[in-house]
Amino acid sequence: MTGDQSSKRAMLLACHDCGGIHRVVPGSAHGSFACATCGRTLFRNKGRGIEHALALNLAALVLFGVANIFPIMSMSLGGQTQAASLAGSVVALYRNQMPGLALLVFLVAIGVPLVRIIGMIFVLGQVLAGGRSRLRAPVFRIVWKLHPWAMTEVYLLGLVVAWVKLRDLATIEPGLGILALALLIVIMLWAESVLEPGEVWERIGPQVREPDSGSEVFGFLCCHGCGLLVPQTEAEHVCPRCQGALHPRKPDSLARTWALLIAAAILYIPANVMPVMTVTSLGRGEPDTILSGVKAMIALGMWPVAILVLFASIVVPCLKLIGLVYLLLSVQCGSTRRRRDRTILYRVIEGVGRWSMVDIFMISILVALVELGEVATIQPGQGAVAFAGVVVLTMLASASFDPRLIWNIEESGRESSASTRT
Repeated sequence: MTGDQSSKRAMLLACHDCGGIHRVVPGSAHGSFACATCGRTLFRNKGRGIEHALALNLAALVLFGVANIFPIMSMSLGGQTQAASLAGSVVALYRNQMPGLALLVFLVAIGVPLVRIIGMIFVLGQVLAGGRSRLRAPVFRIVWKLHPWAMTEVYLLGLVVAWVKLRDLATIEPGLGILALALLIVIMLWAESVLEPGEVWERIGPQVREPDSGSEVFGFLCCHGCGLLVPQTEAEHVCPRCQGALHPRKPDSLARTWALLIAAAILYIPANVMPVMTVTSLGRGEPDTILSGVKAMIALGMWPVAILVLFASIVVPCLKLIGLVYLLLSVQCGSTRRRRDRTILYRVIEGVGRWSMVDIFMISILVALVELGEVATIQPGQGAVAFAGVVVLTMLASASFDPRLIWNIEESGRESSASTRT
């Protein structure tokens, strides 16, 4: 059979959330194909998505440089002025003996976003130019896996919260960096919306096609990194397309998720009891916990920001812990009830966890801005370190949980003959 005939046959795609195998026929028309079992989008036709995504990532690289070179905000109080930048907020945490917290903020606000932009430019450029570099697939797999850890939009929200907290106490001026950061976020979201990762993987290495005979498909392992279906008779320990590890299910998923959840639950107590920062004004210091900070904002009439911080910093981590415990227990008890609802719950938990970092970013900005000697200073507290640990551990816990265990569909024995097109 010729390559043209093969390309017209339906692709066989495995759903990452339930493990079901579906026939999908990519076409020139725009549209999306969803899993008939759990509703996850399997493939979206995006037209010239790769070209558009490459152009947008090049623009994002320029904006990233501007956002990191120029100040994002400046504050004037008592005749003194202090400016803060993205890198400056990291340095301020380090100067206050918080190297671990400084490293975390650097990674999720600067390091990972830059790696993703450069990685996408490299991969998309290679794909469009017809390059054959062996690094294309591993780089694209890593770049896509890093998506939850690129938190520029969460950082911007932290900036807004910091501005609201300080606007009645001092004169706050936005800098060129914050404009570039806002545009960067818009461009990156646009780039993600126009790109279909499945199309990139198809250019790197074609997916398995439907057999000519239309017979039942069985005996496949699905790579969780790139989605390639590999026949079990040919499968080794490494995916032939992206070099990721091949497993029927995530190894020790339940045990690792339980361990991470228990560690997060332990840290949740000091995160809410210990001070996250200490505000010193004219020689007097006043420590603040997350809850006391919310109460202070309510007392000042900052209801929207108080509700935002309360939800992101207290409610979301707590609900993530409860939700993941529920998913773990339901899987271990062999429950077959409300599988689709539990899968949706998992997607929500996986998506919202990163937004709890807003409090950490707010603290890093305040520490960098309010360094005015005897007039006013803000120092981070150990509660911030514990809270950052809760956020990271719950994110790792949701990443280690395998949602296919909810459905318990063996990859070697089930195929859905049709997918839902929306």
